[in-house]
Amino acid sequence: MFRYIAHRLLVMIPTLLAVSAIVFIIIQLPPGDYLETLIAEMQSRGEAVDLGQIEALRRAYGLDKPPIEQYFSWLFGLFQGDFGWSFEHNRPVSELIGERVLLTFIVTFSTILFIWVVSFAIGTYVATRQYSLADNVATFVGYLGLATPNFLLALILMYLANQWFDLSIGGIMDDKFRNQPWSFAKFGSVLQHLWIPVIVIGTSGTAGMIRRLRANLLDELQKQYVVTARAKGLHPRKVLWKYPLRVSLNPFIADIGSILPDVISGSAIVAVVLNLDITGRMLLDALRSQDMFLAGSFLMMLSLFVVIGTLLSDLALAALDPRIRFSGGATR
Repeated sequence: MFRYIAHRLLVMIPTLLAVSAIVFIIIQLPPGDYLETLIAEMQSRGEAVDLGQIEALRRAYGLDKPPIEQYFSWLFGLFQGDFGWSFEHNRPVSELIGERVLLTFIVTFSTILFIWVVSFAIGTYVATRQYSLADNVATFVGYLGLATPNFLLALILMYLANQWFDLSIGGIMDDKFRNQPWSFAKFGSVLQHLWIPVIVIGTSGTAGMIRRLRANLLDELQKQYVVTARAKGLHPRKVLWKYPLRVSLNPFIADIGSILPDVISGSAIVAVVLNLDITGRMLLDALRSQDMFLAGSFLMMLSLFVVIGTLLSDLALAALDPRIRFSGGATR
Protein backbone atom coordinates (compact mmCIF):
# COMPACT_ATOMS: atom_id res chain seq x y z
CA MET A 1 0.00 0.00 0.00
CA PHE A 2 2.87 2.36 0.80
CA ARG A 3 4.37 1.76 -2.66
CA TYR A 4 1.01 2.44 -4.25
CA ILE A 5 0.57 5.76 -2.41
CA ALA A 6 4.16 6.80 -3.20
CA HIS A 7 3.63 5.94 -6.86
CA ARG A 8 0.42 7.97 -7.02
CA LEU A 9 2.08 10.95 -5.35
CA LEU A 10 4.91 10.83 -7.87
CA VAL A 11 2.43 10.66 -10.75
CA MET A 12 0.74 13.80 -9.40
CA ILE A 13 3.83 15.88 -10.14
CA PRO A 14 3.88 15.53 -13.97
CA THR A 15 0.06 15.63 -13.97
CA LEU A 16 -0.03 19.00 -12.23
CA LEU A 17 2.83 20.29 -14.42
CA ALA A 18 0.86 19.36 -17.53
CA VAL A 19 -2.27 20.96 -16.10
CA SER A 20 -0.37 24.16 -15.28
CA ALA A 21 0.86 24.43 -18.88
CA ILE A 22 -2.64 23.82 -20.29
CA VAL A 23 -4.16 26.33 -17.86
CA PHE A 24 -1.63 29.01 -18.79
CA ILE A 25 -2.12 28.43 -22.52
CA ILE A 26 -5.92 28.61 -22.25
CA ILE A 27 -5.78 31.81 -20.20
CA GLN A 28 -3.46 33.33 -22.82
CA LEU A 29 -5.64 32.32 -25.78
CA PRO A 30 -8.00 35.36 -25.72
CA PRO A 31 -6.44 38.32 -27.55
CA GLY A 32 -4.81 40.97 -25.43
CA ASP A 33 -4.16 41.01 -21.72
CA TYR A 34 -5.46 42.68 -18.57
CA LEU A 35 -3.96 46.08 -19.41
CA GLU A 36 -5.55 46.13 -22.87
CA THR A 37 -8.88 45.27 -21.24
CA LEU A 38 -8.29 48.13 -18.79
CA ILE A 39 -7.54 50.55 -21.65
CA ALA A 40 -10.75 49.55 -23.44
CA GLU A 41 -12.79 50.10 -20.26
CA MET A 42 -11.22 53.51 -19.66
CA GLN A 43 -11.87 54.59 -23.26
CA SER A 44 -15.49 53.41 -23.05
CA ARG A 45 -15.95 55.69 -20.02
CA GLY A 46 -14.33 58.59 -21.85
CA GLU A 47 -11.27 58.70 -19.59
CA ALA A 48 -7.84 59.71 -20.82
CA VAL A 49 -5.30 56.92 -21.18
CA ASP A 50 -1.69 57.57 -20.17
CA LEU A 51 0.24 55.22 -22.44
CA GLY A 52 3.45 55.84 -20.53
CA GLN A 53 1.83 54.69 -17.30
CA ILE A 54 0.35 51.65 -19.10
CA GLU A 55 3.81 50.66 -20.35
CA ALA A 56 5.24 51.10 -16.86
CA LEU A 57 2.55 48.79 -15.49
CA ARG A 58 3.24 46.29 -18.27
CA ARG A 59 6.89 46.14 -17.24
CA ALA A 60 6.03 46.01 -13.53
CA TYR A 61 3.63 43.08 -14.05
CA GLY A 62 6.03 41.30 -16.39
CA LEU A 63 3.57 41.38 -19.28
CA ASP A 64 6.28 42.67 -21.62
CA LYS A 65 8.12 39.34 -21.34
CA PRO A 66 7.57 36.39 -23.74
CA PRO A 67 4.74 34.04 -22.70
CA ILE A 68 7.12 31.16 -22.03
CA GLU A 69 9.09 33.31 -19.62
CA GLN A 70 5.88 34.45 -17.91
CA TYR A 71 4.82 30.82 -17.51
CA PHE A 72 8.05 29.63 -15.88
CA SER A 73 8.12 32.69 -13.63
CA TRP A 74 4.59 31.88 -12.45
CA LEU A 75 5.38 28.15 -12.13
CA PHE A 76 8.49 28.67 -10.01
CA GLY A 77 6.50 31.09 -7.87
CA LEU A 78 3.90 28.38 -7.24
CA PHE A 79 6.59 26.04 -5.93
CA GLN A 80 7.68 28.77 -3.51
CA GLY A 81 4.15 29.59 -2.35
CA ASP A 82 4.00 32.81 -4.39
CA PHE A 83 0.84 32.72 -6.50
CA GLY A 84 1.60 35.99 -8.26
CA TRP A 85 -0.02 39.42 -8.24
CA SER A 86 -3.66 40.18 -8.96
CA PHE A 87 -3.83 42.97 -11.53
CA GLU A 88 -7.46 43.85 -10.91
CA HIS A 89 -7.29 43.91 -7.09
CA ASN A 90 -3.68 45.15 -6.91
CA ARG A 91 -2.93 42.65 -4.14
CA PRO A 92 -1.06 39.34 -3.84
CA VAL A 93 -3.16 36.40 -5.04
CA SER A 94 -2.43 34.46 -1.85
CA GLU A 95 -4.15 37.15 0.25
CA LEU A 96 -7.24 37.18 -1.98
CA ILE A 97 -7.54 33.40 -1.95
CA GLY A 98 -7.02 33.25 1.80
CA GLU A 99 -9.98 35.57 2.43
CA ARG A 100 -12.37 33.42 0.42
CA VAL A 101 -11.13 29.91 1.24
CA LEU A 102 -12.81 29.64 4.65
CA LEU A 103 -16.24 30.73 3.37
CA THR A 104 -15.82 28.45 0.36
CA PHE A 105 -14.89 25.53 2.62
CA ILE A 106 -17.98 26.11 4.79
CA VAL A 107 -20.30 26.22 1.76
CA THR A 108 -18.59 23.26 0.06
CA PHE A 109 -18.48 21.02 3.12
CA SER A 110 -22.11 21.77 3.96
CA THR A 111 -23.17 21.09 0.36
CA ILE A 112 -21.33 17.75 0.19
CA LEU A 113 -22.81 16.73 3.55
CA PHE A 114 -26.26 17.70 2.29
CA ILE A 115 -25.78 15.67 -0.92
CA TRP A 116 -24.59 12.55 0.89
CA VAL A 117 -27.17 12.56 3.69
CA VAL A 118 -30.20 13.29 1.52
CA SER A 119 -29.23 11.03 -1.39
CA PHE A 120 -28.27 8.14 0.92
CA ALA A 121 -31.58 8.26 2.79
CA ILE A 122 -33.82 8.72 -0.25
CA GLY A 123 -31.85 6.39 -2.53
CA THR A 124 -31.94 3.53 -0.03
CA TYR A 125 -35.62 4.05 0.73
CA VAL A 126 -36.83 4.08 -2.90
CA ALA A 127 -34.58 1.17 -3.94
CA THR A 128 -36.25 -1.08 -1.37
CA ARG A 129 -39.68 0.06 -2.59
CA GLN A 130 -39.31 -0.17 -6.35
CA TYR A 131 -42.21 1.26 -8.42
CA SER A 132 -44.01 2.48 -5.31
CA LEU A 133 -45.47 5.98 -5.02
CA ALA A 134 -42.36 7.17 -3.17
CA ASP A 135 -40.13 5.72 -5.92
CA ASN A 136 -42.10 7.44 -8.66
CA VAL A 137 -42.13 10.77 -6.82
CA ALA A 138 -38.39 10.56 -6.12
CA THR A 139 -37.73 9.69 -9.77
CA PHE A 140 -39.76 12.69 -10.98
CA VAL A 141 -38.12 15.08 -8.51
CA GLY A 142 -34.70 13.66 -9.42
CA TYR A 143 -35.18 14.30 -13.13
CA LEU A 144 -36.47 17.76 -12.32
CA GLY A 145 -33.41 18.46 -10.18
CA LEU A 146 -31.05 17.28 -12.93
CA ALA A 147 -32.82 19.37 -15.57
CA THR A 148 -33.02 22.60 -13.55
CA PRO A 149 -29.88 24.80 -13.69
CA ASN A 150 -28.62 25.86 -10.28
CA PHE A 151 -28.74 29.56 -11.07
CA LEU A 152 -32.36 29.29 -12.22
CA LEU A 153 -33.31 27.61 -8.95
CA ALA A 154 -31.54 30.43 -7.11
CA LEU A 155 -33.56 33.04 -9.00
CA ILE A 156 -36.81 31.17 -8.25
CA LEU A 157 -36.05 30.96 -4.53
CA MET A 158 -35.07 34.63 -4.39
CA TYR A 159 -38.33 35.61 -6.08
CA LEU A 160 -40.49 33.42 -3.84
CA ALA A 161 -38.75 34.67 -0.68
CA ASN A 162 -39.28 38.25 -1.75
CA GLN A 163 -42.92 37.81 -2.80
CA TRP A 164 -44.12 35.53 -0.02
CA PHE A 165 -42.01 36.56 2.97
CA ASP A 166 -40.64 39.97 1.91
CA LEU A 167 -37.10 38.67 2.53
CA SER A 168 -33.84 39.14 0.68
CA ILE A 169 -31.90 35.85 0.74
CA GLY A 170 -28.83 37.02 -1.15
CA GLY A 171 -25.36 37.06 0.39
CA ILE A 172 -23.51 34.67 2.65
CA MET A 173 -23.79 36.93 5.73
CA ASP A 174 -25.34 40.21 6.86
CA ASP A 175 -23.77 43.29 5.30
CA LYS A 176 -22.58 44.62 8.66
CA PHE A 177 -20.22 41.62 9.03
CA ARG A 178 -18.49 42.07 5.66
CA ASN A 179 -14.74 42.74 5.95
CA GLN A 180 -15.00 42.27 9.72
CA PRO A 181 -12.93 39.82 11.80
CA TRP A 182 -14.52 36.48 12.63
CA SER A 183 -16.72 36.31 15.73
CA PHE A 184 -19.57 34.15 17.03
CA ALA A 185 -22.07 36.69 15.71
CA LYS A 186 -20.51 36.62 12.24
CA PHE A 187 -20.40 32.81 12.20
CA GLY A 188 -24.05 32.71 13.29
CA SER A 189 -24.96 35.06 10.44
CA VAL A 190 -23.18 32.74 7.99
CA LEU A 191 -25.15 29.76 9.30
CA GLN A 192 -28.42 31.68 8.92
CA HIS A 193 -27.68 32.43 5.26
CA LEU A 194 -26.06 29.08 4.48
CA TRP A 195 -29.10 26.91 3.80
CA ILE A 196 -30.10 28.67 0.56
CA PRO A 197 -26.76 28.20 -1.31
CA VAL A 198 -26.46 24.65 0.06
CA ILE A 199 -29.88 23.67 -1.33
CA VAL A 200 -29.31 25.48 -4.63
CA ILE A 201 -25.81 24.13 -5.29
CA GLY A 202 -26.51 20.63 -3.97
CA THR A 203 -29.77 19.96 -5.80
CA SER A 204 -28.34 18.58 -9.03
CA GLY A 205 -25.67 16.54 -7.24
CA THR A 206 -28.26 15.07 -4.89
CA ALA A 207 -30.58 14.13 -7.74
CA GLY A 208 -27.80 12.40 -9.66
CA MET A 209 -26.51 10.56 -6.59
CA ILE A 210 -30.01 9.26 -5.76
CA ARG A 211 -30.33 7.80 -9.26
CA ARG A 212 -26.93 6.07 -9.08
CA LEU A 213 -27.48 4.67 -5.60
CA ARG A 214 -30.94 3.38 -6.52
CA ALA A 215 -29.67 1.68 -9.69
CA ASN A 216 -26.69 0.06 -7.97
CA LEU A 217 -28.72 -1.12 -4.99
CA LEU A 218 -31.45 -2.60 -7.19
CA ASP A 219 -28.79 -4.51 -9.11
CA GLU A 220 -27.22 -5.89 -5.93
CA LEU A 221 -30.55 -6.87 -4.36
CA GLN A 222 -31.28 -9.16 -7.31
CA LYS A 223 -28.01 -11.10 -7.07
CA GLN A 224 -27.79 -14.70 -5.93
CA TYR A 225 -26.09 -14.10 -2.58
CA VAL A 226 -28.96 -11.81 -1.50
CA VAL A 227 -31.56 -14.38 -2.58
CA THR A 228 -29.68 -17.06 -0.62
CA ALA A 229 -29.50 -14.87 2.49
CA ARG A 230 -33.23 -14.27 2.32
CA ALA A 231 -33.91 -17.98 1.85
CA LYS A 232 -31.94 -18.73 5.02
CA GLY A 233 -34.33 -16.51 6.95
CA LEU A 234 -32.05 -13.56 7.67
CA HIS A 235 -33.84 -10.37 8.66
CA PRO A 236 -34.43 -8.13 5.58
CA ARG A 237 -32.70 -5.17 7.24
CA LYS A 238 -29.62 -7.27 8.03
CA VAL A 239 -29.55 -8.59 4.47
CA LEU A 240 -29.67 -5.01 3.17
CA TRP A 241 -26.97 -3.56 5.41
CA LYS A 242 -24.53 -6.47 5.39
CA TYR A 243 -23.33 -6.41 1.77
CA PRO A 244 -25.64 -4.87 -0.89
CA LEU A 245 -25.66 -1.41 0.65
CA ARG A 246 -21.89 -1.44 1.24
CA VAL A 247 -21.21 -2.32 -2.39
CA SER A 248 -23.75 0.24 -3.60
CA LEU A 249 -21.95 2.99 -1.70
CA ASN A 250 -19.08 2.88 -4.19
CA PRO A 251 -20.44 5.89 -6.15
CA PHE A 252 -20.38 7.98 -2.96
CA ILE A 253 -16.71 7.19 -2.45
CA ALA A 254 -15.71 7.35 -6.11
CA ASP A 255 -17.18 10.85 -6.42
CA ILE A 256 -14.85 12.30 -3.79
CA GLY A 257 -12.36 13.19 -6.52
CA SER A 258 -14.88 15.05 -8.65
CA ILE A 259 -17.58 16.38 -6.36
CA LEU A 260 -15.34 18.90 -4.57
CA PRO A 261 -14.11 20.79 -7.67
CA ASP A 262 -17.57 20.42 -9.23
CA VAL A 263 -19.17 22.08 -6.24
CA ILE A 264 -16.62 24.90 -6.22
CA SER A 265 -16.64 25.60 -9.97
CA GLY A 266 -20.35 24.88 -10.40
CA SER A 267 -21.20 27.46 -7.76
CA ALA A 268 -19.61 30.33 -9.71
CA ILE A 269 -22.79 31.49 -11.44
CA VAL A 270 -24.83 30.80 -8.29
CA ALA A 271 -22.36 32.95 -6.35
CA VAL A 272 -23.01 35.83 -8.75
CA VAL A 273 -26.78 35.42 -8.54
CA LEU A 274 -26.85 35.12 -4.74
CA ASN A 275 -23.97 37.58 -4.16
CA LEU A 276 -21.81 35.03 -2.34
CA ASP A 277 -18.26 36.00 -1.37
CA ILE A 278 -16.70 32.65 -2.31
CA THR A 279 -13.94 31.60 -4.68
CA GLY A 280 -16.21 30.67 -7.58
CA ARG A 281 -17.35 34.24 -8.07
CA MET A 282 -13.82 35.61 -7.90
CA LEU A 283 -12.67 32.98 -10.43
CA LEU A 284 -15.36 34.08 -12.87
CA ASP A 285 -14.40 37.75 -12.44
CA ALA A 286 -10.72 36.90 -12.93
CA LEU A 287 -11.42 35.05 -16.19
CA ARG A 288 -13.52 37.91 -17.53
CA SER A 289 -10.89 40.54 -16.72
CA GLN A 290 -7.97 38.35 -17.87
CA ASP A 291 -6.37 38.53 -14.44
CA MET A 292 -4.22 35.57 -15.41
CA PHE A 293 -2.33 34.90 -12.18
CA LEU A 294 -5.49 34.98 -10.07
CA ALA A 295 -7.42 32.78 -12.52
CA GLY A 296 -4.50 30.40 -12.98
CA SER A 297 -4.03 29.97 -9.23
CA PHE A 298 -7.72 29.13 -8.76
CA LEU A 299 -7.65 26.58 -11.58
CA MET A 300 -4.49 24.97 -10.20
CA MET A 301 -6.17 24.76 -6.80
CA LEU A 302 -9.11 22.92 -8.40
CA SER A 303 -6.71 20.56 -10.18
CA LEU A 304 -4.94 19.82 -6.91
CA PHE A 305 -8.32 19.01 -5.34
CA VAL A 306 -9.03 16.58 -8.18
CA VAL A 307 -5.80 14.59 -7.93
CA ILE A 308 -5.84 14.46 -4.12
CA GLY A 309 -9.55 13.65 -4.03
CA THR A 310 -9.07 10.87 -6.57
CA LEU A 311 -6.31 9.32 -4.46
CA LEU A 312 -8.45 9.49 -1.32
CA SER A 313 -11.43 7.96 -3.13
CA ASP A 314 -9.29 5.08 -4.44
CA LEU A 315 -7.97 4.33 -0.95
CA ALA A 316 -11.46 4.52 0.56
CA LEU A 317 -12.88 2.26 -2.16
CA ALA A 318 -10.23 -0.37 -1.45
CA ALA A 319 -11.09 -0.24 2.25
CA LEU A 320 -14.85 -0.40 1.64
CA ASP A 321 -15.00 -3.02 -1.11
CA PRO A 322 -12.80 -6.13 -0.63
CA ARG A 323 -13.03 -6.88 -4.36
CA ILE A 324 -10.86 -3.86 -5.16
CA ARG A 325 -7.10 -4.28 -4.93
CA PHE A 326 -4.21 -1.88 -5.47
CA SER A 327 -2.49 -4.25 -7.92
CA GLY A 328 -3.86 -5.45 -11.21
CA GLY A 329 -2.96 -9.09 -10.61
CA ALA A 330 -5.28 -11.66 -9.10
CA THR A 331 -5.00 -12.34 -5.40
CA ARG A 332 -4.44 -16.01 -4.53
